Amino acid sequence: MILRKYLLLILCLPCFVQAKNITISRLTCEMQEGLVVVEGVPRLGWVMESPENGTQQSAYEIDIREALTGRSVWNSGKVNSSQSQLVSIEGADIRSGNLLNYIWRVRVWDESGSPSQWSSDAKFRSVPDCFSSRKWIGAITRQDAHLPEGRKFHGGELKKPEVKAAWEAVDTLAKKSIYLRKTFELGDIKGGSAGRKTSKRIVEATAYVCGLGFYEFSLNGKKVGDSEFAPLWSDYDKSVYYNTYDVTELLQNGENAVGVLLGNGFYNVQGGRYRKLQISFGPPTLLFELVVNYEDGTHTVIHSDNGWKYDLSPITFNCIYGGEDYDARGEQKGWNQVGFDDSDWRPVVVQEAPKGILRPQMARPVKIMERHNIQKVTKLNDEQVALASKSTKRVVAPSALVLDMGQNLAGFPEITVRGKRGQKVTLIVAEALTEEGACNQRQTGRQHYYEYTLKGEGDETWHPRFSYYGFRYIQVEGAVLKGQKNPHQLPVLKNIQSCFVYNSAKKVSTFESSNQIFNAAHRLIEKAVRSNMQSVFTDCPHREKLGWLEQVHLNGPGLLYNYDLTAYAPQIMQNMADAQHSNGAMPTTAPEYVVFEGPGMDAFAESPEWGGSLVIFPFMYYETYGDDSLIRKYYSNMRRYVDYLKTRANNGILSFGLGDWYDYGDFRAGFSRNTPVPLVATAHYYMTVMYLVKAAGMVGNEFDVRYYSSLAHDIMVAFNKCFLDNNTAQYGTGSQCSNALPLFLHLTQSAGEQGVCQPDTNLNKKVLFNLIKDVKAHGDRLTTGDVGNRYLIQTLARNDQNELIYKMFNHEEAPGYGFQLKFGATTLTEQWDPRQGSSWNHFMMGQIDEWFFRSLVGIRPYTVLSASLEGKDDSMQGYRKFIIASQPVGDLKYVKSSYETLYGTIVVEWTRQEDAFTLNVSVPVNTTAVVYLPGEKEPKEIQSGMYKFD
Repeated sequence: MILRKYLLLILCLPCFVQAKNITISRLTCEMQEGLVVVEGVPRLGWVMESPENGTQQSAYEIDIREALTGRSVWNSGKVNSSQSQLVSIEGADIRSGNLLNYIWRVRVWDESGSPSQWSSDAKFRSVPDCFSSRKWIGAITRQDAHLPEGRKFHGGELKKPEVKAAWEAVDTLAKKSIYLRKTFELGDIKGGSAGRKTSKRIVEATAYVCGLGFYEFSLNGKKVGDSEFAPLWSDYDKSVYYNTYDVTELLQNGENAVGVLLGNGFYNVQGGRYRKLQISFGPPTLLFELVVNYEDGTHTVIHSDNGWKYDLSPITFNCIYGGEDYDARGEQKGWNQVGFDDSDWRPVVVQEAPKGILRPQMARPVKIMERHNIQKVTKLNDEQVALASKSTKRVVAPSALVLDMGQNLAGFPEITVRGKRGQKVTLIVAEALTEEGACNQRQTGRQHYYEYTLKGEGDETWHPRFSYYGFRYIQVEGAVLKGQKNPHQLPVLKNIQSCFVYNSAKKVSTFESSNQIFNAAHRLIEKAVRSNMQSVFTDCPHREKLGWLEQVHLNGPGLLYNYDLTAYAPQIMQNMADAQHSNGAMPTTAPEYVVFEGPGMDAFAESPEWGGSLVIFPFMYYETYGDDSLIRKYYSNMRRYVDYLKTRANNGILSFGLGDWYDYGDFRAGFSRNTPVPLVATAHYYMTVMYLVKAAGMVGNEFDVRYYSSLAHDIMVAFNKCFLDNNTAQYGTGSQCSNALPLFLHLTQSAGEQGVCQPDTNLNKKVLFNLIKDVKAHGDRLTTGDVGNRYLIQTLARNDQNELIYKMFNHEEAPGYGFQLKFGATTLTEQWDPRQGSSWNHFMMGQIDEWFFRSLVGIRPYTVLSASLEGKDDSMQGYRKFIIASQPVGDLKYVKSSYETLYGTIVVEWTRQEDAFTLNVSVPVNTTAVVYLPGEKEPKEIQSGMYKFD
């Protein structure tokens, strides 16, 4: 009997041996955490942690169930595989339109065959089947509103009498912000012999909401979620995004109330103050569905229909460009709660649905992510007020105060104020000041302001809901700050903050070095990126707010090093696909809210360096995450774009576009001056064709591989024939951009036997020598612009010229980040010299961030894609295997960095003292690092864990 007990104990021991203390710390569906709405069969992933070095996954088991019923949907069984990201669950019984949540968990086995414990549960659900068939509701139909159609209302077009008349004829109700509400009963049923009411327990409740242009959604008086400007904007003729919320905890048995506040956003830009453009897809509108599941397996569905009511909201003006006005006297207490008397409200009308396909919003919402307090207060005197009234082209109030909030940002002010009913506080925001010290919007779009009318009931806290701007300074008129003298009995501002509003996509990296210019430049770029990381990557947060596309790929690596773009990038790609014209052309902006037409506007309408993002960016995404889905999904779009470029080419040469926009010299930046536009355009034409060749191979289209390889060869031959001076080994004008582009793209080739091009090592060396010579001739300074910057920096870095790059940016002169910092900029400016005017909040010159991470820190994927004919590419696995090759250059003493990948966080820290170099690295579980130490040719390959190298 005793022997039997020992045998049983021995047999059971393996069940209790945990795999090297592996813990599963992060479960994702389609690389997203939380409640994920999926179309089709999703891909799952998990992150593992272990205190021991060398830990690898050898197998996994996934278990999926319906959350409410417990019904088993799928169990993978033990799968012998090291894959822990983008794991397909093909074959699982995932039912389209299922009203229930799915929950799943996973366990893994380590390299020795020992299992981990099961992870905690994560959940996802399928897209709803019936949501798109629900009714859109609001105050007025598009037909009755008489809204003009078209995307030409921009610039001089808006000054035409017939255009003015058309917009003036629009019914004013079509641009009003409205409240919508509906009450409904939940959970009560009649039962028992006496017919008494009993309650069914609510176990799941999911709301699907699309309020256009923007909305705020509340249940029983409480705002749901913390997003601003929801849903993320799009081309509403092509795609319309909706949001999904788990609202189980906000509902109650019995009567409930839903309330929605609607504003205009980009869906309905009618102007009224400053506007970059005017466009309307329709008046404010709502699509809504609430699915409530009960413990007994039944459910209730509440949706938008003609049973809802509406009334005007206290927001009396709202425009994404012009600002917002709010009259608190128009508030209706309890409007979104049970028991409110809505007998005076009007019934909604059923509206025309937007033309676009309804899609779940996968990208993270925009939120108030930071708050900034007053750093300095300036009271304008009478003379300054008079002068400012002239320079700003508006009457400045004698009470004007100018607040320096310390940080340029995208967002809006928030105030807490006390005063009398009917008093008004006006807030003018700007990133610059006039000579008199007033807020100056001359370069950024005026007039943009916010006006708040008090209700006179104690402390009142308010911020705009449906508009934002780029600003550092707030000019307050009609109020005093708490503690100030108040002879005119003006409202008292008890608190004021600037709210930094940006997309909540996670920050996934840190960077610090011993060079303070580099550290500050990194922060400068981050604040500019965040300011312009809204629904799309905008160019600036004030005068335009448009999604100019060149930034997406030219800053793509830096963006991917810094932010989690797993969901944001696919939405950017959808926007680009939506913007593509029927002939294959790609505009410069997406969404394309305005078509640039007329004299001098052709280059702004489409440019290969901008449109090329459609082809180039999916490969950057693939390289980072090991996910080729964007390439496969948009392959036909890529091919159509390349085919379009071919129709525009003359013997292989493209001659249109913006070229090296904003290049640097002794002139005001703008159109390319140093480098020929055809050289830049043709280089990008070649690049897009080469990426298409790689895409064709991935999708198995051998005909396209052959056809576009031949086209790429022809472009290369034409490029060298047109732009290369063989005697001097200079391309184009010999500018830095002229030589960097062909070097980066490996276009330095010559015709060999039978006309086949071969890399020309001698030519490559000469061109590189000329490039370096030009940089030195300009005092170790760049002359490139928005487009050329990346290719200059990366060409030098990839040819062992990191010391030169260090000199190029380790100073406080223009062009350089140090000069902007010395000037006092807190975000990256559009011009290298901010004094030249224009925007002080652009991130298009932020390409140095790629160098910080790729070279100074030295982190990059083990397999990378090359846009060249001879480049051999392995299958991308993202950071499953990666390189660490730190470059200790200049007088750098240390670099510290972390980078959170799909597999976990990589940490790299190195120090240098005299001749001693020390490197500390942390490698995530289930990954491999290939470490190159300075001065050593052979790398060291290490598995997960923590390591130190001297």
